[in-house]
Formats: sequence, structure tokens, C-alpha cells
Amino acid sequence: MVKELVLEEKSKGIVSLEIDIRFILDEGEDMKEEKEQLFCPCLVISFVLSLMLLFLWIETSNEYFNFDWVNFLGTGYWFFWSIFILSLAGILTAYSSLLLLLGFLLLWEGIELYLHLCHKILILLVILACVILMFIICKFWKERWLVAGLSLQIFAPYMHLVSITVMVILFWPVAIYVARLEREVRMRRYRMTHSEKKRLKKCNVIARLRGLQVAVGLPFLLILLSLCLMPLGIYSPCIQEKENLGPKPTIFGHRGAPMLGPENTMMSFEKAVEHGAHGLETDIHLSYDRVPFLMHDFDLRRTTNIWEVQPESAFKNPAAFSWDFLSTLNAGKWFVKPELRPFYNMKPLSKADKERARNQSIPTLADLLTLAKKERKFVIFDLHGPPPKHPLRHTFVCQVVSVILASKIEQHLIFWLPTHDRQYVRSMAPGFQHVGRLVSVKTLAKNNISIINVDYKKLFPNGLRDYKAANIHINVYTVNEPWLFSLAWCSRINSVTTDNIGLLSQLNHPHFFMTPKFYMFIWLLADIISVLFIVAIFCFHWRRETKKEKLFETSSTLTDTQSRRENEEDLHIAMKPPARVVESPWTLAALYPALSKSGKEHQGRFNFAAPSKELLPIKNAVTPLKPSKHDIQPPMPTTVFELTQAPSRQATSKATFQTTLPTLKVDKPTMPSIEVPYP
Repeated sequence: MVKELVLEEKSKGIVSLEIDIRFILDEGEDMKEEKEQLFCPCLVISFVLSLMLLFLWIETSNEYFNFDWVNFLGTGYWFFWSIFILSLAGILTAYSSLLLLLGFLLLWEGIELYLHLCHKILILLVILACVILMFIICKFWKERWLVAGLSLQIFAPYMHLVSITVMVILFWPVAIYVARLEREVRMRRYRMTHSEKKRLKKCNVIARLRGLQVAVGLPFLLILLSLCLMPLGIYSPCIQEKENLGPKPTIFGHRGAPMLGPENTMMSFEKAVEHGAHGLETDIHLSYDRVPFLMHDFDLRRTTNIWEVQPESAFKNPAAFSWDFLSTLNAGKWFVKPELRPFYNMKPLSKADKERARNQSIPTLADLLTLAKKERKFVIFDLHGPPPKHPLRHTFVCQVVSVILASKIEQHLIFWLPTHDRQYVRSMAPGFQHVGRLVSVKTLAKNNISIINVDYKKLFPNGLRDYKAANIHINVYTVNEPWLFSLAWCSRINSVTTDNIGLLSQLNHPHFFMTPKFYMFIWLLADIISVLFIVAIFCFHWRRETKKEKLFETSSTLTDTQSRRENEEDLHIAMKPPARVVESPWTLAALYPALSKSGKEHQGRFNFAAPSKELLPIKNAVTPLKPSKHDIQPPMPTTVFELTQAPSRQATSKATFQTTLPTLKVDKPTMPSIEVPYP
């Protein structure tokens, strides 16, 4: 007894230990799943941030040169940092989108997403890189967001169509999820008993499922509805009637044609004239010996061979050198070198152009005026004041005006942009056309200025309509992308300054232009088709889930019917009274205590089916039956039966058991007999 109690206590301890271990393991698994679930929103955040960065950088491709130039001023090395960041943003977006797609497919198949440690680290690095780059852009290049906003004016109608298409595609999994939730609700209601209904009213399981349906379906429908109605709030200058479209803007070659020749060289200006430039734009410095020459940067590192001639003077202001020295510098070899080409999308130069570029030098203002006079081209320029201690520190405007007047060019071909000494310039050259900056219309009228030269990023958000209403001639800079040129064209801008004169001069019609009626047709057609697709997808999934629900109900009904029948049969058998037959007490029923458990399934019956395992010999296992009180002598002990094999059907019917019994005189048996049915 003591041993049994000890064993029982040990078994209880082992069971409790197993329960504790299982609880700890389950708790660890739950914590692991919670940690894994934290990376699902991180994956979505990384995808959204990388996509925003990629979109922003693609739309600001017009500013790639300025970005690379600023980095050159800071590092001293020319490199396409803009293309590097574009590639980085593309790689980050592709990686996060593929990982997100893989996770979605795994969840679709009912498999939980378990990311490898490397992927977790990379996701965090993607978020960190995107946040740092976005912060730098917001801090130092806020104007890039203005460029992205302008691009939406052009691409919004097309993004509307693409967004509707994406929503239709996304509706496929949404419809499946909502239909499955509906099937789950109905199946739960079908399977619930009365007690379960009372219990579920307390925990509101069905209400939670309905809440999930609303949480998934309602935002989707609201977003889809807003997209369908989005054209009501879209303003695009390129959606207008054909008769309202203004003339093509005239083109000023920015430093000539810097994609076809070295900037601010005679080759570049001649290339611009060949491609039909309306005017030529340049930058003017004055040498120490009073010669105006053409140069944009405030040192000679990027566009000359100053590193080879005088490396110690590479960082000096160009105005600190005499013209005799400046005229000896080469201004074109850098343009031929692949690692120093200014634009990533430049076309390859021919052998003749390469040879011509290698022999370019720094031109003077007089050289440019000679070309402009010959070709009757307008000239607009930025005039950079000389540094301190320069001989022309305070009289550089007078020197430039005298050079222009000495060239005998028609005065109306000069767009005078500098703000210095305007009164002197008006008195000396009354034919010059004075150009203003981004100031109010009243200020322009006060200074008698009817032309403005402004940055396109600042013009469109500020006062474009006011300038057009006042009949101000507008020139915007620097426009290199066709979509931006199309925006200026549709906005009735008069002229643009560009680096990409070879491409923009070939445009005969603005890109992305459409009439309001055509856009209305596209809008309604897209909305109708999307609604039809969405209804078809929803009906398809709803019908499929309804069929599954009916199959489940049918199978469950059949199962319930079969189980009821089996229960009724078992109940009928259990309630049937056992048959009693008068027999001799010395029958085969004496073997009953020695049979296997399979023979005891129903009392009062004997089972002669072959056992699954071979029976062992039965020795002295039969307890002798005592006769009634009328018996004179007790029975002799029975012989031992050797049951080594279950009898077959024929053997059972024919076999006889031989026993040695004494002669007894018995009136009637005192114990009930056993009915042995035929097996």
C-alpha cells in the first residue's frame, strides 16, 4: 500500500513537471511569435518609406546636375551621386517589396512569417537609410518637394487610372477575406447549441468577426470611392481645349548646349544655335585686366585644366587671373573624359565633336556677342561681381555695358538681368530689355520691367496667374525634362532656359495633353470597369464560400444522423433484457472467467472471433462450481484445458469437450444459465 502511494505521488509530480515544462515552452513560443509580429509593421514601413524616396528622386531628375555640382563643390570630385541615390532607392524598394510580397503569400497560405536575422537587420537598415535621406532632403533641399508636387499636376490623371487598377487587384484578397469571415460567422451560428449561444453572447465572438469585416472592407471601399471621385479635385494644366493651348515656349540655351559641347564655350553656343535656340544664356566674370569672359563656377577646377598648369591656384576666383593666363587654359578636355561628363544621359560624341571639344578655350563676352549679332539671338546673362581689391570692384557694370555697346549688337537683343546700377544702364543703353526676378507685379510695374526670369520651382506655387494677368513675359530655368517642358507649355510660359536643347527642340506637342471630354470619358470608363470587376470578384468569392458552407452543412447533417442512429441502437441493445435458458451448470460457460476482454463486451454472450494475439495456455484457471444443497458429494476438480488457438467455425460446431465428472443426482441448477449464440 505504501509503495502504491509513493508511486502515485511520483506520477503526480512527473505530470505536474511536464505541465510546467509545456507551459514554459508555450510561453516562450508566444513571446517568440510576438517578437516576429513586430517586424510585420516594420516591413510595411520600410516598403512605404523606400517607395516615397524612390518616387521623390525619380520626379526630381531635372535637378540631378545641380545636386552633383553641389557635391563637387564640397568634395572636389565629380561623381553621379544622383544616380547612386536613385539606384540605392530602387534597390531598397525592390528588396522591401519582394519581401513584403513573400510575406503576403505566406500569410495567404496560412503560414506565419518568420524572418531570418539578416532580413531583420536589413529591414531596420532600410528604414534608417530612408529616414536619414528624407531628413537631409527636408533640411537642405526643400524645393525637391515642390518638384514632386508639380509632377503630380502632370501625372495625376494617369496616377488616378493606375491607382484604380491597383485597388481592383487588391480587392481580390480583400474579397476572399471578407467572404471567409462571413462563412465563419454562419458556420459558428450553425454549430452552436443553446448554451453556446448564451456563452458567445458574453464574449461576442460573432460581433468581433463582424467587426473584422467592417475594419477590412469599409476602409477599402472608402479609399476606392475617393479614388473614383478624385478627378473632381484634380487640376492639371495639360487638361484643356486645344484652342486654349498656347504657343510652344521659346528656348534659351543654358550656357549654350552643355549636353552637346563643353559649357560656356563657343562650341556649346554654336551647337545651341544649330538646334534652333531663341537665345543664349551665360555667366560673366571680369579678369584682373578688365576683360569680361564666360565662366560659371567661382574657381577653375571643374571646366579647365588648371590642375595641370597651376595646381596651387585651382581654388582661386577666376577674376583673380589676367586674361593672358586665362586664354591659355583648355576648357574642353574634361568634357571628353567619361568620368567627368556632366550629364548621365548625354549622347555619345562623334570623333569630330570630340576633337573639336578638346581644342576649346575660355571665350570672352565679345566672342559671344559676335555670334549673337550674326545669328540675331537674344543674350541673357548673370553678371558676377569681382572680389575685393579687384580694379573693377565698383565699376564692373560700366565695363560690361561698354563692351556690349562696342560690339554694335542690336540693343533689344540684350536681356539685362543684373540688378546693379539699372539707372546707369538705362541711360547708357535705353534699348536693353530689363529682366526682373520673382517680385510682386507692383514692384515690376514701378521699375518699368515687363520680363521676369525665375526658378520654375518657385514660380508655379507663387503668382503665376498674377503675372499672366499683368501680361508679364515669363522665362523659367532650368527645364530639362520633357514633362516639365510640357507643363510650362500648357501653362503658357513664354520661354524656358534648358540644358537639354537637343531633345526639347524636337517636341512639337506637349506630353500628357488631353481634352476635358476625353479625360471625362477615360474617367467614367475606368470607374465603370473597376466597379464591374469588383462586383464580379466579390460575387465569385461569395458564391464559392457559400458552396463550401452548404457542403459543410450537408456533411454535418449526415454525421449527426448517423450518430443518432448509432446512439439509438446502443440504447435499444442496452435496454433489452438478457435471455435465460435452463442448462446444466457443467457447460462451456465455465470457461467465461478465463476469456479475454473482447469476449466480455456484452454480458450473457460469448464471442468466438479469433483474437488478435495468441492466447496463452490456461492452467487451473477454472474455479469449480458448487452444487446446490441437495448434492451429496462435491464435484471433482476439472481437468486442465489447453487453449492454444482460437477454434474455427467448423471446429467450434463439431468439437466436443471431454471431462471426467462424477455421477451426481441434481434436481435443478442453482445458477442462471448462459445463452451462447452461434457466432
